[in-house]
Amino acid sequence: MRILPVLTLLACATLAASAVAQETESTPQQVVLTPGDSVRIVVWRKPEFSGDFVVAPDGSITHPLYRTVRVGGVPYATAEANLRRFLGGFEENPQFVMEPLVRVAVSGEVGRAQLFAIRPETTIGEAVARAGGAREEGAPSRTRVLRLTPSGSQEQFVVDITNPQDGAANMRVRSGDQIIVPTKKSFFKDVLLPTLGVIGSIASLGLLIDRYSRNN
Repeated sequence: MRILPVLTLLACATLAASAVAQETESTPQQVVLTPGDSVRIVVWRKPEFSGDFVVAPDGSITHPLYRTVRVGGVPYATAEANLRRFLGGFEENPQFVMEPLVRVAVSGEVGRAQLFAIRPETTIGEAVARAGGAREEGAPSRTRVLRLTPSGSQEQFVVDITNPQDGAANMRVRSGDQIIVPTKKSFFKDVLLPTLGVIGSIASLGLLIDRYSRNN
């Protein structure tokens, strides 16, 4: 009877371990922005070119000045080169900094559930902290992460963000991550009440059978 839960835990552990390995090999410079992500651009002495801008569905920057600059769907180095080429049309050797920001949703039992645009170096635990941390009713040791795979499917794994020794807790976020801090399990709510409900149903059924037997 306990084989299924054990297999589920093993599957979650395998997914988490695989994701940790991938995160260890990746760097922010390898980030590929997708529509809905953002870029933070700071151009020296040109405030009109500076700010946080969302990546459009076609990979361009949703701002009139940057609508011809493609930053989404290409390696970060290519996106940076595209921006440099564009700014080069205004001055020679432009001085600028472009920083990728990925969109991550944090919900569940946290202080402020919301959608963030955060740096890709941010860990899952840090993302929860930015959302106000886990509430008293939350179970951060069972934090769930829903993540899109390169094939377009979705995987899910569990992370214990309360344990700094857990490598999964130090995994970096990815674009489109959904981080959910679940509610603590309650013996009264999750075990006792359902049990009493079953007992009550059985008792009611017994009374109906008894009445039927007496009437017949």
